[in-house]
Amino acid sequence: MDTSGVGVLDKAAIVLTALEAGPATLAGLVTATGLARPTAHRLAVALEHHRLVARDMQGRFVLGPRLAELSAAAGEDRLLATAGPVLARLRDITGESAQLWRRQGEHRVCVAAAERPSGLRDTIPVGSQVTMRAGSAAQVLLAWEDPERMQRGLQNAAFSAAALSGIRRRGWAQSVGEREQGVASVSAPVRSPSGKIIAAVSVSGPLERLSRQPGRMHAPAVLAAAERLSESLRRAAAESA
Repeated sequence: MDTSGVGVLDKAAIVLTALEAGPATLAGLVTATGLARPTAHRLAVALEHHRLVARDMQGRFVLGPRLAELSAAAGEDRLLATAGPVLARLRDITGESAQLWRRQGEHRVCVAAAERPSGLRDTIPVGSQVTMRAGSAAQVLLAWEDPERMQRGLQNAAFSAAALSGIRRRGWAQSVGEREQGVASVSAPVRSPSGKIIAAVSVSGPLERLSRQPGRMHAPAVLAAAERLSESLRRAAAESA
């Protein structure tokens, strides 16, 4: 491994690189890194303190959860950097306001938007927190969750488990007056390079324009926008590999 000249960081990087191959005992870590046993132990424990390293059920050292959190943040930066032009194009194609939503606990947050410039529109400022219990974006963000989290999310929701099953089949969701009376929307999932649903792309607007079957009108454009964002994340992951 190339050295940076900062010894302790170089050694910490060697430990993390060794754990990339899988769980390791302290003896295994010493063998893999070539570090002295006290040094390997001290670094692994210090990295564990910062959640960059963790222990498995057998007490072996493994890569820690903080690495996944940092990776997700890097992916989000890429997602937000790409979202502007994609949402603007979606707005222009559909004539409706377009948003990008991410789940945050029991809410969903609008992290990017492109507003319809004039006329009656559904205006959602960036940073808005909205319920996970209603709306097509909430349906998309919940539809691919693990069963336990999905069941919790369905409590008091405006949609059913059967509706989520239909969304998984066709790949998009629609809602009519769920989140707000007189407003309809269509949403599709954005996937990380590993296939995990990390965001939802939506168009929303007045029911009088979108009709009671907004998916018939706008699902193809919303699906295409979601796929463009997913592809940008896959491309970024391939370039950094």
